Amino acid sequence: MIKRPEEVALMAESGRLLASVFERLDRTSLIGLSTLQIDEMVEHMIVRDLQARPASKGQYGYGFVLNCSINEVVCHGVPSRSQVLQDGDIVNLDITLEKNGYIADSSKTYLIGNVDPTARKLVRVTYEAMWKGIRSVRPGARLGDIGSAIQRHATLNGYSVVREYCGHGIGRQMHEEPQVLHFGRPGTGLVLREGMVFTIEPMLNQGAPHVRTEADGWTVVTKDGALSAQFEHTVAVTASGFSVLTLRTDELGMVDSR
Repeated sequence: MIKRPEEVALMAESGRLLASVFERLDRTSLIGLSTLQIDEMVEHMIVRDLQARPASKGQYGYGFVLNCSINEVVCHGVPSRSQVLQDGDIVNLDITLEKNGYIADSSKTYLIGNVDPTARKLVRVTYEAMWKGIRSVRPGARLGDIGSAIQRHATLNGYSVVREYCGHGIGRQMHEEPQVLHFGRPGTGLVLREGMVFTIEPMLNQGAPHVRTEADGWTVVTKDGALSAQFEHTVAVTASGFSVLTLRTDELGMVDSR
């Protein structure tokens, strides 16, 4: 689970490139695009522009570069030519990138057009919850501290935390140890050490936490049809705290404000 400094540096380069993909998406009007068009756009960015590899394509037999999870879709939404982003949607785009043999993983929930205030609040609180978890990271802290911080913020705002899916160690492989739960008790779980690299990626639901997988075997939705949102970053444990390897330039203040 412990990465050498030179490995973390390579992962940071993958993270920087992945952040640049999201920064380009931030400047793109997504309304009216099909989720397959977005997938094709991102593949072009990663492969042709960045000379990197979309790590999700082919992983576990998955045929696309990213997951597009709209509204009540919790995660693993499959891109489709017929699925077009409409005014008022929220959509999570989950993207991975490999460069020089190391993988970075990140996701962001986008607001499409005129989004209802209740949906906007869910997205905002989910982003805040992710950062509550990130700011718990430091040598000597425990995995339960991360989950507890996320769960507390979600609960205080009236949301539930999806329990079936969690963050994970990452490096040369997409999924490594440890598993990073988004709920838990402070002071419990694995002790964090400098050189660990993992994702923190909470999924918060407006309604109950229960989910189900649709017939395609990939798409996970809320059982009650309520909205769900997610954010994700790849995080390294440093000597003094943490480093967000997939940090976007618009988020620099989030690190400074801890």
